[in-house]
Amino acid sequence: MTQGDTATRFGSGQAVRRLEDEALLKGQGRYTDDLRQPGDGCLVFVRSPYAHAAIRSVNTADAEAMPGVRAILTGAQLVAQGVPPMPTGAAFKRADGSDCATPARRPLAHEVVRFVGEAVAAVVADTLQQARDAAEAVWVDYDELPAVPTLAAALTEGGASVLPAAPDNIACEARHGDAAACDAAFAKAAHVVRLDITHQRLAALTIEPRTVRAWDEGGRMQVHISSQMPTGVRTAVSGALQVAPEQVRVRVSDVGGGFGMKTGAYPEDVVVALASRASGRPVAWTGDRSEEFLSTTHGRDVQAHAELALAADGAILGLRVHSHANVGAYALGTGVAIQLLIGPWVQTSVYHVPVIDFHFRAVLTNQAPTGAYRGAGRPEAIFNIERLMDEAARQTGIDRFALRRRNFVRPEQMPYRNPMGQTYDVGRFEQVMDGALPLADLQGFEARAAESAARGLWRGLGIATFLEWTGGNVFEERVTVDVKADGFIEVYSAVNQMGQGIATTLAQLVVDAFGVPIDQVRVVLGDTDRGNGFGSAGSRSLFTGGSAMRTGADRTLEEAKQLAAQELEAAPQDVRYEAGRFNVVGTDHAIGLFELAGRQAGGHIFVDHTHTVSGPTWPNGCHISEVEVDPQTGSVAVVRYTSMNDVGRVVNPMIVRGQLDGGAVQGIGQALTEQIVYDEGGGQLVTGSLMDYAAPRAHDIAATFVTEMDESTPCKNNPLGVKGVGELGTIGATPSIVNAVADALARNGRAGLAPRLQMPLSPGRLWALLQSA
Repeated sequence: MTQGDTATRFGSGQAVRRLEDEALLKGQGRYTDDLRQPGDGCLVFVRSPYAHAAIRSVNTADAEAMPGVRAILTGAQLVAQGVPPMPTGAAFKRADGSDCATPARRPLAHEVVRFVGEAVAAVVADTLQQARDAAEAVWVDYDELPAVPTLAAALTEGGASVLPAAPDNIACEARHGDAAACDAAFAKAAHVVRLDITHQRLAALTIEPRTVRAWDEGGRMQVHISSQMPTGVRTAVSGALQVAPEQVRVRVSDVGGGFGMKTGAYPEDVVVALASRASGRPVAWTGDRSEEFLSTTHGRDVQAHAELALAADGAILGLRVHSHANVGAYALGTGVAIQLLIGPWVQTSVYHVPVIDFHFRAVLTNQAPTGAYRGAGRPEAIFNIERLMDEAARQTGIDRFALRRRNFVRPEQMPYRNPMGQTYDVGRFEQVMDGALPLADLQGFEARAAESAARGLWRGLGIATFLEWTGGNVFEERVTVDVKADGFIEVYSAVNQMGQGIATTLAQLVVDAFGVPIDQVRVVLGDTDRGNGFGSAGSRSLFTGGSAMRTGADRTLEEAKQLAAQELEAAPQDVRYEAGRFNVVGTDHAIGLFELAGRQAGGHIFVDHTHTVSGPTWPNGCHISEVEVDPQTGSVAVVRYTSMNDVGRVVNPMIVRGQLDGGAVQGIGQALTEQIVYDEGGGQLVTGSLMDYAAPRAHDIAATFVTEMDESTPCKNNPLGVKGVGELGTIGATPSIVNAVADALARNGRAGLAPRLQMPLSPGRLWALLQSA
């Protein structure tokens, strides 16, 4: 096979079947729970039934005497051992200039529990049933304290507080922009649009729950875990064990979904390692679905007041957004930064907004902490601006597409610095919208609306034009490339697979460089002994990890060329490479790549390479949806969904479409069905199972689902020209769906209800809103 044939079949731009899938389809996946061994200790957590309570004592005597019990850990024991708290807090301040206020979060709660489901003790036994029985025998004496069960309760003057240091429950806050200049812009505006918006709390709902297995091997702690960031887990576990990071090895095999929820380290992760050390044996824990609802980080949960000022011709003059984000019982650095900084980076989106006034507060409650969830702050920001844009179109009478055209940042303004100081390298936002409109068949909408009306249904069309920021602001990535004498090129990266197909995409980039069949490429991921890095989050895997992989492959090939020149006794400039062979130009002297590797010390050619991209990427899109609303029941059906997406250069279109469509389905779930609910009285989790939490199902998704990509505007911040794609669909779907429902109401004489729409648009909620009219 020639290099050209190989690139045509397996390289970039081709819908190569995922290398990961064959083993998974045959049931040969290696998820962490599959790696359990006979003799592993089974761990079960004792969790708090109270949202807020003092721990008076923890009596483990009866449990310790039960059959099979090997070890029981409590918060007091860990404190006595000097185990430090988990990292919390953030580089933000309270209004008085003091540091971010948050309780110390222990791996196991000590003295106080602060949300229902917080781990208080851990029991290790020979079998899972023995561990469960013993956990029920652990007696915890609680003294219930006044709880702050909701965001509204947290903001009630004179109410209970999560932490004495923050009697107002404000952990910290951030202000951006120029309030005085924004006031002046609003004062001269011809139109002002105002909305109160609720971004409800969500669960990430990965198919595979969090799973950890830990054991000692030769004096080093070994950890197998389902995680997006093994290096972060290594740091946390080594800190808990009070050993050097090199004394901990973390490995990640297959991961059944992360969606941001498996970033960083959880208390449970370090407790499993501590329990292994305490029991002297390997210990494994797999969370059940109820535990996942109770104790994983949740997403979103923001109350926002947003205002948009416009001139008579529709030009945006200013934007105000003031919000309160419920960050739960512990102000985690990620959860706070998402709401106070990362989301605001894209708040003005694809529009030229001259002046802003943003005021964001992170609020403590007695709920599980919030953290990253697919989109991580950008869905909230984009929803705010897109709801404002559609409402502005209704109130001013300006066509919503024309209003967007009037305010798009133009290509000739690139690179464009937005009011938050973020620089967009490239973007053709009007072109992307123009590409979406014919796909959505706008000309046929009125006929479709009439057909729906004949069946007693209200049809609406919604749009979202938007961008997002990707990268986690961690732009360096390390890879190793190892050309082996056995005929394989083995590459390693610190980015991780979690169902998104990154191993296949990285392999395609290696094919691009070396021109060998893809079955001669082995991609190794998820091993802190092989390499450490930020991991996979913020849609960074391809544009950072992929860029490092391609430049690392190129460097390896250049080094191999020098070695080939020595073997062939020729000048390097006279040596050519093609499809796995070096030859001297004009002669029949040649040597194969893998033969060359076999002649080197160690029998291989090895390159350790680090690459840094020059900035984030700014993928963008236009998503258009059509819904049918049944005014008799309040039910909403998504009947058409169309999107045009600028994700730069596309390496594997099948994988990219899968990411875009999967993200859109999660966004539709937020718009219509999903919501974490806590009891307003005692802070109990009401939606603690899939019988209570309504995830989207196949019948909720439109039969007509069109996804296309515009590759005409490659990113300038990385050598591949790619942009992040993993979260784009999630960000565009939610405002598109809600705007479509608002459009359906407005077309049927209910325009006044449109500003009152709040997610999720469940049948009961929407029916009640319709009855209120």
